[in-house]
Amino acid sequence: WSIKIHNGSNEALAQYKINITSIAPLLEKLAISSDVYWVLQDPVYEDMLSESRKMITNEKINAYNEAAVRILNSSSRNSKAKVKVFSVSKLIAQETIMKSADGLHLPESSRDTNAMILMNVYCNKIMKPIDGSCCQPQPPLTLIQKIAFCFFILSVIGYLIISLIHRNNYRKNKSCTDLESGEEKKPAISTPNVSTLEMLLHCFCKLGLIMTYFYLCDRANLFMKENKFYTHSSFFIPIAYILVLGVFYTENTKETKVLNREQTDEWKGWMQLVILIYHISGASTFLPVYMHIRVLVAAYLFQTGYGHFSYFWIKGDFGVYRVCQVLFRLNFLVVVLCIVMDRPYQFYYFVPLVTVWFMIIYATLAIWPQIVQKKANGNCLWHFGLLLKLICLLTCIYFLSYSQGAFEKIFSFWPLSKCFELNGNVYEWWFRWKLDRYVVFHGMLFAFIYLALQKRQMISEGKGDPLFSNRVSNVLLFISIVSFLTYSIWASSCKNKTECNELHPSVSVVQILAFILIRNIPGYVRSVYSSFFAWFGKISLELFICQYHIWLAADTKGILVLIPGYPMFNVLVSTFIFVCVAHEISQITNDLAQIVVPKDNSTLLKRLLCIAGFFSGLHFFSAMQDQSRH
Repeated sequence: WSIKIHNGSNEALAQYKINITSIAPLLEKLAISSDVYWVLQDPVYEDMLSESRKMITNEKINAYNEAAVRILNSSSRNSKAKVKVFSVSKLIAQETIMKSADGLHLPESSRDTNAMILMNVYCNKIMKPIDGSCCQPQPPLTLIQKIAFCFFILSVIGYLIISLIHRNNYRKNKSCTDLESGEEKKPAISTPNVSTLEMLLHCFCKLGLIMTYFYLCDRANLFMKENKFYTHSSFFIPIAYILVLGVFYTENTKETKVLNREQTDEWKGWMQLVILIYHISGASTFLPVYMHIRVLVAAYLFQTGYGHFSYFWIKGDFGVYRVCQVLFRLNFLVVVLCIVMDRPYQFYYFVPLVTVWFMIIYATLAIWPQIVQKKANGNCLWHFGLLLKLICLLTCIYFLSYSQGAFEKIFSFWPLSKCFELNGNVYEWWFRWKLDRYVVFHGMLFAFIYLALQKRQMISEGKGDPLFSNRVSNVLLFISIVSFLTYSIWASSCKNKTECNELHPSVSVVQILAFILIRNIPGYVRSVYSSFFAWFGKISLELFICQYHIWLAADTKGILVLIPGYPMFNVLVSTFIFVCVAHEISQITNDLAQIVVPKDNSTLLKRLLCIAGFFSGLHFFSAMQDQSRH
């Protein structure tokens, strides 16, 4: 209007500058306690302007905008009370002005986009949505995060000092000079001894570098994130590709027992790869795929029931060492991520799930009377005693699954509430637990039946031999294939996720058992495995957890973008780094487990007291942090 009324005169521009200068202090005063935005004047489409508006040119508009920006952002003014320039409106107008009806007024779409961005600017820093980083300031480091980073830095310094001292001592002792001949004698084999402390610090150094990468990827807003868009090809083509690779790397197994170590690693490996593809492709929006993935998650828990029951039943080892080893290997990475990434324990829901189920299996078998295979072989009545224990377990599961109030009361007591609450309640934990509530019991029952049949030599596990007689094997194989396909047809015809989730806990075992029988009844199938899938199976837990921050990013809501503009190359690079990191973390966890969890009971007790002190300190700092926030 100023340009039009004064016909674009320079005097009007000079007066405009005077007016801006006079109101700038008032705007800056407002900016001390509020966000003040100066919206730039939008450009015009000069070719469409009417004769009465021809004096309004983009050159004149730019002159007015430059004057406002220069005066409002003057360096002589208070730096803490800056008026922000909402320059994005000008960029939007440049894209949409050609759709204007008169060359002056912008279309409605530009106003909607401006409003959306302005709301993002204001709301995102308050609501902090995890599925986006637009206009969201980087979250400040918490006290616990600062302590963690200081710990990792001190570990690096300590490791470098100890390593230099050891290397210097090694070099001094390496060469011994023969005083008579003057020749250098070389020891046959001489390697520097690595102390426990040095190994411990070395592990923490590597872990510190890895956690720094985690933080940069998913907390520092350094890398972009992009949304997931599901298409059938984005899910099924990678599945076909890894299937071909898996079949290509086929080898003979060391043993031909049902669910032997190579086979279970293979099973975990291909399931984990399918789950990863499911997550990165956003296939959860396609219900048939979702239902089949639910079976894969249930199969992991089935293996938990099968594996731990088999160990306790055969070994009869209910010692503290075994429990601590399992708990450490399951939870170490998640505890570190909770500290570094400032996330609650329940956020990584699968680890709490397998941890609780492990403790339930342990409690079921360890409480009096302790019934193990050696004892049961002497008297068959002990088998009925164990079945009675399993029936009691099933009854408790059934009761808790239909009593949400009782379940929430149990896990709302301190300190359990600290572990299982998410967003102030335990509903998410209740939902996750209920979804696969029976499958661990099914795994325990299957292990019991299989081991009983094996002990009585009712199954044949020789190389190339069918599991049962030819007739029985053929009948069971036919039933298994029909059951497997029937479940897939039912899952593919699901229309309502809630209704299908209600049926899932009871019927998922059908496809799991069908797969086990198909994989193990034919002797030639049982005698081979895919080393490709087995390799991934050995690091499946680390892959599942690491994907949250360094592959998917935005806490699994988006996809990490390391190389913008090249989506396929970006996925290849980020996947390579992701797999390498998961493998390295697996090695670190195994090394630390040997150091932190010793076999000697007295030493182990001291370590447990130290760990209890560590978590007490963690709780204390967390409480301090919560108080400072409030």
